[in-house]
Amino acid sequence: RCKDFSLCYWNPYWMLPSDVCGMNCFWEAAFRYGPKVQPIERMHLAVVACGERLEETITMLKSAIIFSIKPLQFHIFAEDQLHDSFKGILDSWSFLQTFNYSLYPISFPSENAMEWKKLFKPCASQRLFLPLILKEVDSLLYVDTDILFLRPVDDIWSLLKKFNSTQIAAMAPEHEEPRIGWYNRFARHPYYGKTGVNSGVMLMNMTRIRRKYFKNDMTTERMRWGDILMPLLKKYKLNITWGDQDLLNIIFFHNPESLFVFPCQWNYRPDHCIYGSNCQEAEEEGIFILHGNRGVYHDDKQPAFRAIYEALRNCSFEDDHIRSLLKPLELELQKTVHTYCGKIYKIFIKRLTKSIQDRYDRPPKER
Repeated sequence: RCKDFSLCYWNPYWMLPSDVCGMNCFWEAAFRYGPKVQPIERMHLAVVACGERLEETITMLKSAIIFSIKPLQFHIFAEDQLHDSFKGILDSWSFLQTFNYSLYPISFPSENAMEWKKLFKPCASQRLFLPLILKEVDSLLYVDTDILFLRPVDDIWSLLKKFNSTQIAAMAPEHEEPRIGWYNRFARHPYYGKTGVNSGVMLMNMTRIRRKYFKNDMTTERMRWGDILMPLLKKYKLNITWGDQDLLNIIFFHNPESLFVFPCQWNYRPDHCIYGSNCQEAEEEGIFILHGNRGVYHDDKQPAFRAIYEALRNCSFEDDHIRSLLKPLELELQKTVHTYCGKIYKIFIKRLTKSIQDRYDRPPKER
């Protein structure tokens, strides 16, 4: 007996035609005037994995899941032979219900695909094309595979709200100390600021990136993101050492107003301690994001970095296991004091300790 819902909208219950189902109108009113369910905001995290980077990437993703509060959407760009392994591991974590993931093949513009793929490390330049591939994603945190989160992703994600009207991306300086800086001593191309920026942790407002017209040193005309990359590569190909990171430095040299610079504790690397501590913010507040570049998670050159990696790699998702992570980790770090980084090992666990306490040691909420 029920007819179209629109009848209900225009008629009070007592004036409905006899052949209209009142129950239909009840449910329509509930849907129309009931509380609106807000879509859950997800934090979008992208990574590019090629070669022997499966375990490293999985450990990074685990560290993101352990501490984060809002749900995560992972965008994983990987070589085809790695897809089944990623799928098997991530599907086994589905009981957590705190993340979704999408797997993508490695892809570059067809006319220059091999040139882009071989630039610097295998597949690293894939990150340059994320705004063009993930067209429906508004904002994105890109990280290298050798990243470990020691505090919630939510915290770096919140920096998006600190962007001013001209800023489209955020990165940390490549060096804090110019005397050991690479760009200011050796670069043969323009770079951002005094010591350049490091692209291992890159927060992006991708909508703004896609809309912006960039100043450059190739033409007086401003160019869109998708149009500027190949001409830049052609111009500077013989002068760049660090591949896509160098291209980003060139872009933000010409467009400095577009970059938000966050402190070194958001991208803490061996360079910040191998010659003595030179990240003031990490000394005060601890390390927020650890970046084990130079392969330090897998050799004995920087045992403090390796100790953090091993602890998180071997950690399960059980609350008790995460709570009990700190004591054995501190004992391992105490064995590293013969190195410069190990001498300041407490900054490696300062923020990590707080993250575990905040996330896993709070008393349950009263009902």
